[in-house]
Amino acid sequence: MKILIVDDYPVARQGIASILLTHPNMEIVGIASDVAEAIQALETTQPELALIDLRLRNESGLEIVRLAREKGIDCKYIILTSSANREDFRIANEEGVNGYLLKVALPEEILAAVQIVGRGRKYYDPGITELMLKAEDLDPVEQLTTREREVLILLGEGLSNKEIAKNLFVTEYTVKKHVSQVLAKLELSGRTQAALYVSSKGLA
Repeated sequence: MKILIVDDYPVARQGIASILLTHPNMEIVGIASDVAEAIQALETTQPELALIDLRLRNESGLEIVRLAREKGIDCKYIILTSSANREDFRIANEEGVNGYLLKVALPEEILAAVQIVGRGRKYYDPGITELMLKAEDLDPVEQLTTREREVLILLGEGLSNKEIAKNLFVTEYTVKKHVSQVLAKLELSGRTQAALYVSSKGLA
């Protein structure tokens, strides 16, 4: 299997490579440290699978997945991260990544993940799976980020996007994005339902 490794830390790249090269059927065809290098490597080496760090200095590893798909590059993607964050996982899952792996994973877990994804299945780190199962037992409001919670409360006060933007010192575009996320996470159909939700939960 031809594999590309994308990580901005040379030691991390070397560590991952050394683990994968213990398997006779795995070949490291390229390494990259940022989005531009990764896209170039994907185009020139045509790997079957790419292991991508979620955070690359000031860039997101998910941008590689988006750009590669726009360019029609045929590859499977496993996101590597040191963050067991529900929101990070949710966004990665929405991007349709093939695997999600915590960097604290044991060498045998990394090998297993690559083999499973290579066979066309998805692999999610057990630590993330456990976290998501626990999340299902939480109050839906707990799924919101601090800023999304602020937006929800202001929706409950009947404020427009323009008024919310002024209150939070952000752009209307940013507010619109937050409103969409809030409605989706709480499974609400619109602003009126959001206002009723705030009232019923005593969040105002």
